Amino acid sequence: MVEPDAVHMDDDERDAFLERAGTGVIALATDDDDPPHGVPVSYGYDPVEAVFYFRLAVGPTRAKGTLDDRPVTFVTYGDPDDRWRSVVATGRLVSTTDEAVADDTIAGLERTGRIPIVDIFGEPTADVSFAFYRLDPDELTGRIERSLEP
Repeated sequence: MVEPDAVHMDDDERDAFLERAGTGVIALATDDDDPPHGVPVSYGYDPVEAVFYFRLAVGPTRAKGTLDDRPVTFVTYGDPDDRWRSVVATGRLVSTTDEAVADDTIAGLERTGRIPIVDIFGEPTADVSFAFYRLDPDELTGRIERSLEP
């Protein structure tokens, strides 16, 4: 019997997996000894710049707090062809309205194709304020399930 083994994806495998866009979990750093604040999110991925884009709920009633320059870890996973894959990205969130990233953001958002809309709110999404953020990862790793050769 061949046992599966998880190994690192190369950049092309990682980008092909991420280009499908989808959902994952973003964990936002917190102060002191508090656990990270994790929330499910949808994302788009720009393979040219290796940058993620998120449409995040914002506002004073949201538990996430301030998002600009916030350290995060983002995880997405799946098994699109019956082979388990995961990607982990770490870095800081940047508001797409920041003048330093505004032009790059327009081009990057166009390359993502789409960011899925996922309705996980207890109120109509028309009543929720959203803002776009990007994550230009400091670290980006991918793992894929492979079969060992007998």
